Amino acid sequence: MAIERTLSIIKPDATRRNLTGAINAKFEAAGLRIVAQKRIHLSPAQAGKFYEVHKARPFYGELVEFMSSEPVVVQVLEGEDAIAKNREVMGATNPEQAAEGTVRKEFALSIGENSVHGSDAPETAAVEIAYFFSGLELVG
Repeated sequence: MAIERTLSIIKPDATRRNLTGAINAKFEAAGLRIVAQKRIHLSPAQAGKFYEVHKARPFYGELVEFMSSEPVVVQVLEGEDAIAKNREVMGATNPEQAAEGTVRKEFALSIGENSVHGSDAPETAAVEIAYFFSGLELVG
């Protein structure tokens, strides 16, 4: 397995409830290291640009509004097979379908307020990481 990096976002529903530490503990327990992290408040324009891939979908406006509603924690996770491992720790998008012990099963409020985002492929991870971090901010 290759060492990878992936973008992780702890979303407004989770930061509002002070779950950043609990969520990061799950990532770290799974062998992922946090190599960059910052708490930011996205503007609607920034959230819209980040989620531009979903622009044609009916939930896009609601997603942009939600992601710009309160602060988020953006971070880069690193480890063996980090993208798949992160997605496993996050759980299914729908918390009702998420496996026991996953972030979304334990913390998500709904499909829309599902506490976390993670990159889905190496190419996506590279683009998403570069959206929030310069190379100088990635410290392993």
